Amino acid sequence: MTGTFVNAIAIIIGSLIGLLLKRGIPENINKAIIKAEGVAILVIGLNGVLTAMLSVSADGKLNADGALLLLISLAVGCLVGEALKIEARLNGLSGVMERKLKADNLSKGFVTATLVFVIGAMGIVGALNDGLTGDHTVLFTKSMLDFITAIILTASLGIGVIFAAIPVFIVQGAISMLARFIAPYVSDELIRLFSIVGYSLVMAIGFNFLADTKIRVANLLPALAIPVIYYFLFIASGAAG
Repeated sequence: MTGTFVNAIAIIIGSLIGLLLKRGIPENINKAIIKAEGVAILVIGLNGVLTAMLSVSADGKLNADGALLLLISLAVGCLVGEALKIEARLNGLSGVMERKLKADNLSKGFVTATLVFVIGAMGIVGALNDGLTGDHTVLFTKSMLDFITAIILTASLGIGVIFAAIPVFIVQGAISMLARFIAPYVSDELIRLFSIVGYSLVMAIGFNFLADTKIRVANLLPALAIPVIYYFLFIASGAAG
């Protein structure tokens, strides 16, 4: 779990640096930075979705796959998330913490940073390598990227970003510790399907930064389970059969 530990520490240190920078940023510049971050996050999400969905066939044609799964995942995820009122509950919990810490936008910073840091192949593959072979290279690289991102996000969104180190540590740490058991089931196809939905949520965050329309991203989190369920029900079972 060395790579995961370093990754979590990098996020914490980056967030602390971001907090120091935040104090010296005027409000008008902070708003401009948030818009710029929105563009960057939108591009990151779009790149992730297109990379996962598009492929080039042997005859040179561009093929797209996964659109229907994405549609179903977001619809079902939204239905479940709205029913469970995930965002409202999260905002309620963060509201208590905001009052204690005297910090604004804690929930927004936490959800945004968690999705940006957790979703993606680097975290999954890196944690598997960490647990299976002790190779920390991928997670060390991810740590450097997350460190810089944490500084930028915290400088505009505040202290909520620092708490994203917790789910990063839990998720990547669990993958590392269980690597020998789950590695046979984590295929490139599973990561691809998961990335299609995951990076779509990252895109939703980018839209929230740029537009006045509010997408309740936290209520879409159950959508992440749909590609995993689909894979094991229809793809993995078929391959085993």
